[in-house]
Amino acid sequence: MPITLAQAKVGMANKVDQQVIDNFRRSSILLDKLVFDDCVSPGTGGSTLTYGYTRTKTPATAAFRDLNSEYSAQEAVREELTVKLKIFGGKFSIDRVIAETSGFVDEVDYQLQEKTLAATSLFNYTVINGSDALNDGFDGLNVALVGSSTEKGTSSYIDLSTAANLDSNYKTFLDSLDDFLSELNGQPSFLMGNNKLITKIKAVARRAGYLTQSEDAFGKKIDSYNGIPLLDLGFYTDINGGVVRERPVVNIETRTVSSSSISGLTDLYAPVLGIQGFHGVSLKGGKIINTYLPDAKGPGAVKDGEVEMVAAVALKATRAAGVLRNIKVQ
Repeated sequence: MPITLAQAKVGMANKVDQQVIDNFRRSSILLDKLVFDDCVSPGTGGSTLTYGYTRTKTPATAAFRDLNSEYSAQEAVREELTVKLKIFGGKFSIDRVIAETSGFVDEVDYQLQEKTLAATSLFNYTVINGSDALNDGFDGLNVALVGSSTEKGTSSYIDLSTAANLDSNYKTFLDSLDDFLSELNGQPSFLMGNNKLITKIKAVARRAGYLTQSEDAFGKKIDSYNGIPLLDLGFYTDINGGVVRERPVVNIETRTVSSSSISGLTDLYAPVLGIQGFHGVSLKGGKIINTYLPDAKGPGAVKDGEVEMVAAVALKATRAAGVLRNIKVQ
């Protein structure tokens, strides 16, 4: 049965596991609202974590016909796809000297929160940029939506980089945004992007009188465009060549648009969450996130703890998510 993180938390006896799940939910509205199909059971010997599904590419059509005439045949088109669940998370170590002091509980709590934030940012990054073909997690929306009917704005760009350009172009952007949203098979659950783009959309919404507010499950204020929550996917931190890098989950980059090189371009993503649309996939049994606490009383000078998640995402209909490309934000 499809399950959310809030539902997975119900019935857990371990208070630490409950706290970690709440931390995941607090740190990512996407994870909080995402529905997981918890049905994957590893095969013999645990050799596979594959989820198979079909994606509707072309919906069925209907038409009128005259008396004594036949309908023209037309079939809905779907394709069979698979996604492999990925194991991700992190480990932290605490020296037993700390374990023997009153600071042990505080240190474990701090490290759990930091690993939760790191796992959340990795999940958000992979939801957008992941590529199974490149061995970079599961396929994200940037891969799944290329060439689809809901990939818009590929041949031009809209400049929102300055206050003057916002004033000049916000109506054009609103028209493009509404046209983009009309291609989806329902109102999107979020408009997702980086902090620069979300700030620009708020400015556009204020100018048009479409900026609204709501609260999430933890009382946090959420800005919305005409009732659709605006979601800043934050930053992703990794280590490349020994150097720690922090960059937006949704890239800001230089691209060639209509034969011109344009800097400061980014994209806006809009998923329709649901088990027949865009959803998560997890292992059978409802345990999406696992926590392994350090054993303060066990042997060894260094005590290890881990936070781990086994998941992926699936897009079951091309119109259940879309991307508006090439918005200039700087």
